[in-house]
Amino acid sequence: MRESSNPVFRSLPKGQGGYAQFGTGAAGYGAQAVKADPYAGAQYPDQQQTGVSRPLTIDDVVTKTGMTLGVLSSVAIVAYFVAASNVALAMPMLLIGALGGLGMVLFATFGRKQDNPAIVLSYAALQGMAVGAISFVFANMMVSGISAGALIGQAVLGTVGVFAGMLVVYKTGAIRVTPKFTRMIVAGMIGALVLMLGNFVLAMFGVGGGEGLGLRSGGPIAIIFSLLVIGLAAFSFLIDFDAADQMIRAGAPEKAAWGIALGLTVTLVWLYIEILRLLSYFNSD
Repeated sequence: MRESSNPVFRSLPKGQGGYAQFGTGAAGYGAQAVKADPYAGAQYPDQQQTGVSRPLTIDDVVTKTGMTLGVLSSVAIVAYFVAASNVALAMPMLLIGALGGLGMVLFATFGRKQDNPAIVLSYAALQGMAVGAISFVFANMMVSGISAGALIGQAVLGTVGVFAGMLVVYKTGAIRVTPKFTRMIVAGMIGALVLMLGNFVLAMFGVGGGEGLGLRSGGPIAIIFSLLVIGLAAFSFLIDFDAADQMIRAGAPEKAAWGIALGLTVTLVWLYIEILRLLSYFNSD
């Protein structure tokens, strides 16, 4: 069983035949009465009473992901205009949203609560606050020669385009998701994280004129690094699609769609912010 590069998916416990006790393929559908929670390992009471559970479908994934992104987008729009009306609120909203969203993801991941809609939608609301605030900062305070709406619109279109493109790549099998491929992406993500942390620490000590390794300075190195991170986020979609596909084939219960929605939303937000950052480089003074 391949593991996703997304920590939300990677935390799902796996048995020998699939996720938890779901088995694989059609065999999972014949054991509905003994299904266990793929996140907590505890049996669902309603399944024990009725012996019946509707298995996860692609429609469930689309619906729950749409709801999660709907909440995130709505809050982001409100947060953007709140920041526009009072610039002093931009940074507090960014910090509260980013830290709160991270806390929700960690709680869901390590507490195995990915299938809890309240936690997933709370993450979406908090992350929406951060996305709205950071969009305001990039589009109004870090660029020139382009309207805020145009910059944000380009970032949104870029995010949707990458997501759709990688979905086509996955569906056509142009790139196969193998254990080796997964290890390469995970290694790349760890390397990028180490570089970002190192850049932050060096910048704090004034190295490179306060820009550290120059990974976020807006120069050629920063552009190359952003393109690398965007590539990692894009390829991680393939692993996330594969993990979700395996859960559907294994006959996971419909509530597992919330966990898939959370994982996909985490990657989408990461991709959007990095694309927005890259566009700001090309439109800065």
